[in-house]
Amino acid sequence: MKTNEIKEAALKYFTIHGYEGASLSLIAEEVSMKKQSIYAHFKGKDDLFLQVLRDAKQTELSSKRQYFSKVGSNNPEKDLYEFLQLVIEDFQKSEQLKFWLRMSFFPPAHLAQAIEAEVIDIEEKLQTMLESKFQDWINAKLIVCDEAITPTFAFLGVVDSIMLELVYGNDDKRLKAKLAASWTVFWRGISHQSFIQKEVFIHEETN
Repeated sequence: MKTNEIKEAALKYFTIHGYEGASLSLIAEEVSMKKQSIYAHFKGKDDLFLQVLRDAKQTELSSKRQYFSKVGSNNPEKDLYEFLQLVIEDFQKSEQLKFWLRMSFFPPAHLAQAIEAEVIDIEEKLQTMLESKFQDWINAKLIVCDEAITPTFAFLGVVDSIMLELVYGNDDKRLKAKLAASWTVFWRGISHQSFIQKEVFIHEETN
């Protein structure tokens, strides 16, 4: 369908050149049509951009929902670390997710409010998914926390740090080091092993 072809071409140019550098003329040429013909499918460049953005958002959301649908309540250490790896792999392999992440950080000024609303929406949905899983792990006594919101926000902080590195950095070695360090500190903070070590330290200090 021509509408989808236009959106695929727009995704390519918006990802490479950003909003300002991606002209409707180039997008139209990519799909072998005249610029004016695009207006039969979209109201204009802003409409096309936002539709491409919302498609990318749905791809991102579907990827995370699919992942968490397979996550049980037996191995939070493995499941959470693999989620961080999924964030990296999605960015590296999917043009839609690369576009989504870049536009989240660098929105066109006149569309910033509309994009912010989309970003907040997906963050709230991801928070809900994570909070539910953390509550399961707390109930199963696999992590040490009083309430699920605390590890949820802490983990989202790790996710944000990784996404920032993906957008701004191009050093794979630094990315891996940042992932390893962030993960190590986070997991120690909520694991039973950390709790046991803390209890031993307190016992030694009081004797």
